[in-house]
Amino acid sequence: MKFLLILSFVFGTASAAAILEQKVDQTNATINGRIVNGADAWDGLFPYQAGLTLEKDGKWLWCGGSLIGSNWVITAAHCVKGVQAVTVYLGSVSRGTGQYSTVVHQNDIHIHPEYGTLNDIALVWIHSVSYSNNIQPIRLPSFNHYSNYEGQWATLSGWVNVYDGSGLNGHLKYATVPIISNRECSSIFNINDGIICTSPVEGRSACGGDSGGPLAVDNNQVLVGVVSFGGGCHSTAPNAFARVSHYLGWIRDITGIAYY
Repeated sequence: MKFLLILSFVFGTASAAAILEQKVDQTNATINGRIVNGADAWDGLFPYQAGLTLEKDGKWLWCGGSLIGSNWVITAAHCVKGVQAVTVYLGSVSRGTGQYSTVVHQNDIHIHPEYGTLNDIALVWIHSVSYSNNIQPIRLPSFNHYSNYEGQWATLSGWVNVYDGSGLNGHLKYATVPIISNRECSSIFNINDGIICTSPVEGRSACGGDSGGPLAVDNNQVLVGVVSFGGGCHSTAPNAFARVSHYLGWIRDITGIAYY
């Protein structure tokens, strides 16, 4: 499988290359950084959506993320591993701009201690942000009411590519996709309980540049997944996400954020 990270230049042009790939059982899967066949979002539709510009070894990368508190953004571990600095943008549907932006460094990044092939989740501490109509945190799943969300429709959002190898969108896109069982997903990918999967419907899927971005349910009120990997921009293979409910204890221990 390939993670959905995208190389980008400082001033917003994007390269075509997706990086940080892994191999999985039964297939080579790729997630190539955009919402394929998605619709344009408008200001305030996804007030928790974050954009991350990442500096790594002299290169500039782009990922998504989700605001979960005034000082915390959640994203994919493969986005932030080994980076020197991260610029976080909030409050705008235009890529690389925001009502709020802040630069954080390596010490502000918390990668899951068991990150490897799986456990692709990380937390980024940011300087405190004030909430507005366009900047609001998204809820985490409840500790007391577990659901596997199987069969529910969820919303995926990001500045994804339009096709494999294309540049990133300048405008935030979104799409609705159905959550499938881990049993079905495991017929394609080698996964664990920390993964939640969706099925592409009518060509709607994640692609390069979507890495780290949100998968939300309940009218976009609850964050259930963090974009990790998948079968490619136009693949019929599932998209896989870090299952947020699997990591609630770790998130609480790092951030103090929890819902009961």
